[in-house]
Order: sequence, then C-alpha cells, then structure tokens
Amino acid sequence: MLSRVAESIFWMARYMERTNRMLRMLHTKYVSSQDEINDFSWNSVLQIYSDKPEAEYKLIERDSPKVLEHLIIDRDNNASIINNITRARENARSVQDHITKEVWLCLNEYYHLIREADIEKNIRSGDPITSLDLLIRHGMLYNGTVDITMAREQSFNFLNIGRFLSRAIITIDLLTIKLKEYDYDLEKYADDPSWRFLLYSLSGYELYNKRNRGTLDAGLVIQHVLYNTDFPHSLLYSLNRLSRYFERLKTESKPENFAQLEFLIGRCSNNIKYSNLTNNSKLLKEFLPQTRNELLEIASTFNKSYFGNT
Repeated sequence: MLSRVAESIFWMARYMERTNRMLRMLHTKYVSSQDEINDFSWNSVLQIYSDKPEAEYKLIERDSPKVLEHLIIDRDNNASIINNITRARENARSVQDHITKEVWLCLNEYYHLIREADIEKNIRSGDPITSLDLLIRHGMLYNGTVDITMAREQSFNFLNIGRFLSRAIITIDLLTIKLKEYDYDLEKYADDPSWRFLLYSLSGYELYNKRNRGTLDAGLVIQHVLYNTDFPHSLLYSLNRLSRYFERLKTESKPENFAQLEFLIGRCSNNIKYSNLTNNSKLLKEFLPQTRNELLEIASTFNKSYFGNT
C-alpha cells in the first residue's frame, strides 16, 4: 500500500474518532450545564478543544450556545467538529479505491448533515440536544458501516491504528477535563454524583453500574476508565487494540521502524498496566499528561516511519 493512501486512511479514522467522542462529551456537558446553571463553566473543555487564546474563550465560557457553536460549527476553530468531519471526508475521497463504497457514502452524508440549516439553527439558538443526538447517531452508523463492510486487510489495520490511538488520547482528555473541574481533589469529590457525566461521555455508565452495583466512587470510576479491558473506551483497552493492529503490519514493515514503534507502544502499555493511580491525585496529575505525550510520540514516530513525513 502506498504511504499516502495509508496516511489518508489513518487520518480519516483519527478525525472521526475525535468527532464521535467530542459529540458525546458535548451532549453530556450540555445536559449537566442545565443542572448547574449558575456555577457551570466550559473552561476545562475550551482549554483542550478551542484554538482561541485564553483571554478570548474566557469571554464565552459560561455561554453554552456560543460554546457549542464554537466547538461544533465554527470553521475558524481548527479543532471544531465540522472541521474534523470535513478533513475526514477529504481523506476518504482521496482513497475511495481502498475503502468501501458504503463507508464513503456514510462519511459524505455526515458532511452534508452537519452543514444543514436546521442543525446550525438548533445549535445557535434552538434545542442543541436534538442536533447532537442526530449527529451522534450518524457517528454510530459510520462505526458500524466500517466494521461490517471493510475487508480485514491493510486498510483496516491503518484505520484501526488511527482509531485507537485517537481514542486513547481522547480518554485521557475527558478524564483530565473532569479532574480539572474537581481541582484534582479526589477526597473531597469521592462520591460526587457528577462522576456519572464522565462515564456518559465515554459510553461507559451501564457497564460501570453492572460491575460496581451502582456505587459511584471516584476511585472506581478512574479504575474503570483507565484499566477495564472489557470497556471499549478505557485507556488500557485502546492500547491493547492499538498494539494488536500494529502487530499486523510487521511483515510489511522495515524491521528497524517496526521495532522502534513496538518499543514505544509496549512501554506506554506497560506504564498504564502496572500503574496504580485510582486514588492518588498527585500521581494522576503527572501521569495523564505524561501518557498523553507518550501517545503523541507514538503518533509522531508512526508519521515519520510509515508515512515519510518529517
């Protein structure tokens, strides 16, 4: 497979994973904002998903419609959802011979959906939940279409490497957002009801309840998000899947390139697997950005070794 083709598929998957996770997080945050109208702030979300200077995004941090507009349909925000979907579609269009017709049509429909006037109107001044629900459902349709139509060959491997790399980074981002809201004080907020919003954002609330009999506890939530390998959005699950799909590239890879990335992925996985952070605020504050940097190093090395970019 040509490196430019692999790169386009890899980035298509990364942009779509960002899109789907951001949509769920924004849906959850908007619902929680209705419970805390006076004290609610989008500051921790804007720190990660806005490219505005801090002085500018602080002006809108308590204005939910303006925040949603900025994060979903603002083309001037490099990290907005509409820009993610547009870039995913551009990458998909350039490699139509290497993805299924169904995947291309699904992505193309997604692109036209987010540009509809009703979506924009609801986000700016109407009922954003209706539009968010519609976009989330289409994201689920995309994931299902990929899984039931794509052949299990090189394209699928690069797609899943991009998907699970982004998923791991986003899981760290969402946990970081929640911990910043609590000022990393796990003792004070050990049984705070709003931990459920983190689980909603990661589609993990039902599984958490089954495993923990409805007990909402900070340590148990963090353990679930970081270590539960039965939970498809946990950090360790994402790293295990990343390693699995990367291993499938071995026969087509230069030995030195494969060995370098195998080491980086293995080191990151082991750092997570053998950590014990569920109730340690200080270690979490250091561990999450460190692990995120390790994931970005994996992405950068992958970019150089497999796509020839510097």
